[in-house]
Formats: sequence, structure tokens, C-alpha cells
Amino acid sequence: MSDQTNSSWGGRFSEPTDAFVARYTASVDFDQRMYAHDIKGSIAHAKMLTKVGVLTQAECDDILRGLEEVRIEIERGDFNWSIELEDVHMNIEAALTAKIGITGKKLHTGRSRNDQVATDIRLYLRDEIDNIGAGLTRLQEGLIGLAAAHSDTIMPGFTHLQTAQPVTFGHHILAWNEMLERDYERLLDVRKRLNHLPLGAAALAGTTYPIDRNYTAELLGFTAPTENSLDSVSDRDFAIEFTAAGAIIMMHMSRFSEELVLWASAQFQFIHLPDRFCTGSSIMPQKKNPDVPELVRGKSGRVYGHLMSLLTLMKSQPLAYNKDNQEDKEPLFDTIDTLRDSIRAFGDMAPHLEPNKPSMYE
Repeated sequence: MSDQTNSSWGGRFSEPTDAFVARYTASVDFDQRMYAHDIKGSIAHAKMLTKVGVLTQAECDDILRGLEEVRIEIERGDFNWSIELEDVHMNIEAALTAKIGITGKKLHTGRSRNDQVATDIRLYLRDEIDNIGAGLTRLQEGLIGLAAAHSDTIMPGFTHLQTAQPVTFGHHILAWNEMLERDYERLLDVRKRLNHLPLGAAALAGTTYPIDRNYTAELLGFTAPTENSLDSVSDRDFAIEFTAAGAIIMMHMSRFSEELVLWASAQFQFIHLPDRFCTGSSIMPQKKNPDVPELVRGKSGRVYGHLMSLLTLMKSQPLAYNKDNQEDKEPLFDTIDTLRDSIRAFGDMAPHLEPNKPSMYE
């Protein structure tokens, strides 16, 4: 048995949580990556509670100071994450309370972990969409530069993977750019829909405290608060929609990768991939393996899987929040990481592709 029960909800329980169950139900090992966004949301919540008179200015100042100290400890690597406290939210709140006393507990006034986590995920994903969008722009700029340099490099165009009509290498590369442009627009569309604030919905039915959700939304850069408290805490459409957009991005990059693998082969000899993006063989020294495009092609499958995981996660959930939703984070986080890294790899590699003009022209 665990030697304690989470004090945020343990009042009615007659025995501590089983140690295995505590580990099994904890999310702190993976949701701690949202610490900065959890703190950002808490700062806005504290300022709002002060504005409406629930906190005094002195209490708000103590909370903001304590949260900044917690943030510094986390970023220094000195923070002690506890499984018994389950998640990033309770770990930070407990640390804050240890620093400033009972005022730290007042921070949770008018909110629940249900609307808190929904807010954190939106804040985190919004930033990551911006990062991924910047990566796509960098990749597109590299492709456009490559296309401009080879606007008159003749190569065969294909249908059914059979030689069809002559095109230019630049024209072919710009086809990739068109796909990425649609991908970028989809990300912006996802960002627009997720940019509504669930904080203030509390557990599922709002709160009787005189909170000002519009003020909190303004502080956090949201377009507006969400409108229905039940949906606010249980909606994960934005995560599904982002992962769907991510799956399309990875599908496009897998198509690019397939062409690069073919073109770099001895059978085509259309392009040279820079050595720094390839590996060799431990037994066949003549080999130059196109590992980056092969891995991007392979990683598309894991993002497809994450999309199916999230759809399946949500398909049978009654309103409102359910513990099932803890399972939204790992597929979402891995989709973000996979997209960001794959786009970076292509952004580094694509501008340095070298067409073999004689082979293409034959």
C-alpha cells in the first residue's frame, strides 16, 4: 500500500491508495512536460481571482512569487516529482503550498483539475502548433530554393511509376511544396478551433464564485471562453483534429520519402543524398542507406496509430470528464514529437539534395 492518499481528494477514504494503483493511475511521468503551461494558467487564474476579490493582492503576489520559484526549480532539475500526487497540477500546487502556506491552496478556488488539464493541453498544443508551423515554413523555403535552382533541370514525369512526360526537377519539388502549404493551412485551422478557454468550467458544472472567464481568456491569449461546461472538460476534438492533420503531414512526407529512396537507388540514380543524412552497412562497405527518408516513411505509421487511439479513446465516453482522458496525452505528445523531428530532419536535408542531371535526362 502507498503510505498516503492524495490530500486533494482523500477525505472520504478509509485507507491509502494501493502502491501499484498509485503508479498505474499517475500521469506525472508524462504530463510534467506541461509544467510551464500549468504555471502560466495558474498565474492567470490567480490574477483573475484577485480582480474579482476572491484573493487579496498580497495573496496573489505570494502565489506568483511561489510559482516562479517552482518554475525555476523545475527548469534547474531540482524539483521532486511525486507519483503519490498523481499529475503535474497537484505536484506544482503541493510545492507552492509548501513554499507559501495555506494561501497556496486558495489558488484552486473556482477551478477543478478537469478544466485545468483541458486548459493546459490547449496552451501546450497551441505553442507546439506554432513551432511545427515554423518548421514547415522552413522546409517550404528550402524546397522553393531548391526548385528555383533547378527550374530547367529536365527529368521524367511519371504516372503508374512509368515514364510519362518530361517535367523539370523544380516543378516536381514544387508539387511537394503545394502539399505542405495545405498542411500549414490545416494547422492554422486547428489552432483557431482549439483557441477557446475551458478554465472556469470547474469539474463539470461551473462554479458559484464570481469568476471572470473573459479576463482569464484575455490574459492567456484565447479568443473567448468555451460556452458549455460539460463539453469544456470532456472535449478532446482539438487533439484528434491536430493528430489527423499530423497524419496527413506524415503521409505527405512519406510520399516524399518514397521518391527519395527510389531516386537515390542504383536503379534510378536520380539524386545524391548528403552523407550526413545516410548510414552505411556493417558488412557491405559499398552501401549508402537513405535512413532519414526511410525513418520518416516508417514513422508515419505511428502517427496514424495515434489518431486511431484517440478516436477509439473518445468513442464511448459519456459526458462529462472520465479518467479515460488521461490516455489522450501520450499519443498526442508523441505525435507532436514525431512531427517536429521529422519536419526538422527534412528541413535540414531537402535544400541539399543534388540531382544527377545526366541520369534524369536519359
